[in-house]
Amino acid sequence: MMRFLLFTFFVLISPTILLAKDFNILDFGAIADGKTLNTNAIQSAIDAAHENGGGRVVVPAGNFLTGTILLKSGVELHLLENAVLLGSTNPADYSKLSKWKASAITDIRMSNWKALIMAESQEKVAITGIGEINGQGRSLALHLDSLFYAGQIDSADYDLVEKRPQFYIRPQLIEFVNCKNIKVRNVTLKNSASWVQTYYRSEDIFIDSVRIESDEYWNNDGIDIVDCKNVRITNCFINAADDGICLKSHYLPHYCDNIYIANCTVRSSASAIKLGAKSRTGFKNVTIENIKVYDTFRSAIAIECVDGGFLENVLVNNIQAVNTGNALFIRLGERIAGSTLKNVTIKNMKVEVAFERPDYAYKIRGPELPFFHNTFPSSITGIPGHPVENVALENIEIIYPGRGNNGLANMPLSRLDDVPEKVAAYPEFSMFGELPAWGFYVRHVDGLTMKNIKLSIAAPDYRPALVFDDVQNLDIKSMNISGDSKPQHIILYKTENATIDSERAVLRK
Repeated sequence: MMRFLLFTFFVLISPTILLAKDFNILDFGAIADGKTLNTNAIQSAIDAAHENGGGRVVVPAGNFLTGTILLKSGVELHLLENAVLLGSTNPADYSKLSKWKASAITDIRMSNWKALIMAESQEKVAITGIGEINGQGRSLALHLDSLFYAGQIDSADYDLVEKRPQFYIRPQLIEFVNCKNIKVRNVTLKNSASWVQTYYRSEDIFIDSVRIESDEYWNNDGIDIVDCKNVRITNCFINAADDGICLKSHYLPHYCDNIYIANCTVRSSASAIKLGAKSRTGFKNVTIENIKVYDTFRSAIAIECVDGGFLENVLVNNIQAVNTGNALFIRLGERIAGSTLKNVTIKNMKVEVAFERPDYAYKIRGPELPFFHNTFPSSITGIPGHPVENVALENIEIIYPGRGNNGLANMPLSRLDDVPEKVAAYPEFSMFGELPAWGFYVRHVDGLTMKNIKLSIAAPDYRPALVFDDVQNLDIKSMNISGDSKPQHIILYKTENATIDSERAVLRK
């Protein structure tokens, strides 16, 4: 796998990027009572800094209520200690960007989206300081909910099954579009009504030491990176009622490239770090390292490509996860034809998978599955005729609870062909239902190396540890399996060119 490019853009977004002159929002009429709407005062300070050629807009201590503000080139929004920007709970106080979406959006619903802090086609913009941005998301979302029942929101924009406004009409905290040289550092982001912060088709993004606390409502992704280049996310703490850090690709011909994520702690009621909830064009050259994950409902690491795009050259290193629903999920699907997924290396990973749901203490927990199942294994799956290619797993330990019970749910080895393909389904580790292995389920893969893998169960499980179905060019070295008394742990089905250093543990079907 190619070595990824070092980040050189950080020098462009160093603290000296912006001019030193300060513009205190109090000087523009802002009032820190938590009740007065300060949108115009804050926007006036931003406009003045921009017209000055750049500067720092200072938010002092106090609670400043505001609707949508537009950040402009050369402006740093700086929140001092005990400064709080409070998002209005009135949906009428929010506005949206429009120019970029008409020609580029692949999901027309997004044209409705609004945010508290927005920027479009700006350069050298920043949000810094040790203050807080609080979206008051639950109150805002419930206000939108009431508008539906008052007949002011179209039913197409309301989830009639789950009885809440669709995510794309609930404002985010931050949305940057087509911007360059972005810095977000040290601030606390709290209580979004939807995704917390999203960066679309932007370049040279530096997100560092940001604390995200957003477990107040649904779809609270911590950080969403969409078709961006040269992104560095470091030293962040993320507590999110949805995916923690999520890379997405929505817009042809744009894609995510040269992404570095490191030294972050993530708690998620979905997946901690996820590539490809949407994968229209693709992702390449992604490094993820030194990540701690805890109390996470779905996967610690999810790597997905299903919408006709590409996903290649991904390195995941040094992941520590406890109390998570799933360790690793790699999926090549075909909601749109043409997807490819190849050249993925995952190493130095230790995960403890929970028996009970790991997000029990969340305010907004992940949705229960509509079927009985035992604990899910990690999985790597392609589709017939289109395999996942060239995956390397090294120095990985996964601790499972065991207790797999075929009276609760049963997928025996005699029915391997019954595991559904679900070629066009939404990718998720539970998408296939009950799986026939407790450790790893691998299907439609060409080129898989597994070296120094440790799998253990605390109690017996009716399933074997690993099942390989339609796998070509498999190489297993130093596989250690404990807690399972069955004589054969590795099942090879329709699998060719397999090299395994412990043949006695193998059953070929």
